[in-house]
Amino acid sequence: MLNNAKLAFVGSGTMAEAMIKGILNQELLSPERIIASGPRAERGQELEQRYGVRWTTNNVEAVADADVVVFSVKPQVMPKVLPELYGRIKADALVLSIAAGVPIATLREGLSHNAIVRSMPNTPAQVGAGMTVWTVSEEATPEQRAQAQDILGALGEEIFVQDETYLDMATALSGTGPAYVFLFMEALIDAGVHLGFSRRISQKLVKQTVFGSALFAKESHKHLAELRNMVTSPGGTSAESLYQLEKGGLRTVLSRGVWAAYQRSRSLGGANQQQ
Repeated sequence: MLNNAKLAFVGSGTMAEAMIKGILNQELLSPERIIASGPRAERGQELEQRYGVRWTTNNVEAVADADVVVFSVKPQVMPKVLPELYGRIKADALVLSIAAGVPIATLREGLSHNAIVRSMPNTPAQVGAGMTVWTVSEEATPEQRAQAQDILGALGEEIFVQDETYLDMATALSGTGPAYVFLFMEALIDAGVHLGFSRRISQKLVKQTVFGSALFAKESHKHLAELRNMVTSPGGTSAESLYQLEKGGLRTVLSRGVWAAYQRSRSLGGANQQQ
């Protein structure tokens, strides 16, 4: 559905690179149809060398004549970027934002533009295994919705939601989720070192265990509690370990962390609306 469109990235960080990589791997566009802007020329040169895309340090230049404009900047940068690009994006272009907590209304008012997709991908998009939740403004055409789905689908899996309030929830759960998993893995690796493994071996054991468990859970039709019970023998090592984790309040602490991320996402949205 991209039909040789011109694609511009405002912001050239990690997630922008993940999206560029996914789009090129899926052969949705050729490199010369993609341009990325950012404040650091050396970063633009990196992207050019790796992927053959064009780059600029001028946001206005990047969006000129673009058919799709991706806002891949941090939410705190939006109040600076939006006024710069107010009225500068083609009326028939699609705006796609991955900025956490920035609502469609803020983008619409800040850009004087109507066709907008708000999305929340996550960092596994860098290896084509991301999870993206997205929604779209009423003004977007069916063709623009299909464009957004193609772009976000190049990052891994995607889920469309009608209600924008789900985006803040997704930010807290799947958007921030990799951080929870990485912290859990880090703690397991440290525990393995404490037992006596070298860090190299402990890392290999934990990474493959988490990878295999996630793949098994995804492909299995069993409830997660049933999968857990499969490795929990009565009076065994798993039962003893799980007892201590539950006693320590693992579920409660994790739930509080997710709730805190959700509240932070909502506060970022409020801050951007007040600008």
